[in-house]
Amino acid sequence: MSTLEKQIDYWKKSAERNWKTAQSLLKLKHYDFCLFVCHLTLEKLLKGLIVKRTNKAAPYTHYLEELAKLAKLNLIKEQIDRLKIITNFNIAGRYDDVKFAFYKKCTKEYTKKYFDISKELYLWLKKQYQKK
Repeated sequence: MSTLEKQIDYWKKSAERNWKTAQSLLKLKHYDFCLFVCHLTLEKLLKGLIVKRTNKAAPYTHYLEELAKLAKLNLIKEQIDRLKIITNFNIAGRYDDVKFAFYKKCTKEYTKKYFDISKELYLWLKKQYQKK
C-alpha cells in the first residue's frame, strides 16, 4: 500500500470511528459534542477525498466548504449551506467563550436535525470514494 493509499485509508477509518462516536453521543444526549464529532467525521471524509483526488496531503483547515472545493466535489447550494453551518460546530465545540452558548443551542430537536443532515452528507461523501 502506497503512502497516499495509507493516508486515504486513515481518513476513512478515522471518520467511520468518529461517526460511531457521534451516534453514541446522540444516544447519551451529549448533544453539543455529538454535533462537534459530526463535523469531525465530515472533515475527515473530505480530507481523504482530497488525498484521493489530488495525490497530495490534506491541508490543515477545518472549513468544510473549502475542503469540499479542494476535493473537487460538485455541490449543490443546499450542501454548501449545510457545510457552512456544520463548520460552526467545530468552532463552537472547541473554544470556551462560545461553548456554553452552543451547549444551550443544542436541544434534542436541533441536534437531531443536524445529525440527520450530517448523516446524509456522510453517506453521500462515502459514495464519492467510489468515483474516479
